[in-house]
Parts: sequence; structure tokens; C-alpha cells
Amino acid sequence: MNQIPMTVKGAEALRKELEHLKSVKRPQIIAAIADAREHGDLKENAEYHAAREQQGFCEGRIQEIEGKLSNAQIIDVTKMPNNGRVIFGATVTIENLDTEEQVTYRIVGDDEADIKQNLISVNSPIARAMIGKEVDDAFVLRTPGGEVDYEICDVEYK
Repeated sequence: MNQIPMTVKGAEALRKELEHLKSVKRPQIIAAIADAREHGDLKENAEYHAAREQQGFCEGRIQEIEGKLSNAQIIDVTKMPNNGRVIFGATVTIENLDTEEQVTYRIVGDDEADIKQNLISVNSPIARAMIGKEVDDAFVLRTPGGEVDYEICDVEYK
């Protein structure tokens, strides 16, 4: 299977979620199933069926996280020399050349992406347009509203 690029923070967050699911959520669900079984007939027991469904979701998420972590390629940009080139994990400040508006993004793995926190996926169109570019390089982003010109103002490896 393909390697999944992931930052150190992203891998840590997945490990934390996995630990929570295994040590907290799973025992809660098992207790809920045992409690629901005591209420009698399982065919008409909504609590039992809800708990079993919750168990299925939990176990599926555990398997998903374990799979991602086993295929993760954890990249720590803080240990790389900053040569000003945009790479996975870099924090990039770009400027819209038309509006002169600046925005800072961090390029992360698919699971870590959260536009509200300015974390963009390495597979997003804007990240793909920036990868390999350097400070003061310009690039064009094709959007549904037309082409937008940007310039890379700063690249940090933090």
C-alpha cells in the first residue's frame, strides 16, 4: 500500500484518538451492550441494537486509524534545513497579486487538513500549485471563478 504523508502532530493526534477509542470508548460500549442485554428480548431491544451499531463504528474507526498509522510516512520539517522551497509540512505565506491580501497555510496530510485552522491538504489544488516553488515565485491557481495569481512571500519549516 502507498505511504501516507503525515506530520508529527498529525500522527500524534491519530495515536491519541486510537488510545481514547481503545481505552475509554470501547469499554463504555461493551458495558452498554452488557447493560442492554439485561433488559430482556434482544429482537426488540433498541438500546442493544444502538450499542451494537456504535460498537461497529468504533471498531471500524480503530481499524482505519491503525491502517493509516501503519502506512504513515511521518515527516518532520523542523529537522530539515530551510532552503526556502515549499515542501510537505512547510508553513507558507502567499499573497493574492490582485487584492494584495496575504494568507498563511500549512501543508499537511489529508487527515490533518482543516481550512478553519489554515491547514491544507498536500493534495489540494493550491498546495499542488505551491509545492516546489520558492520565496518570490509566482504561481497561477485555476479556480471556478477564473485564474488567480499568487506570489510566495515566506516559507517556514516549523
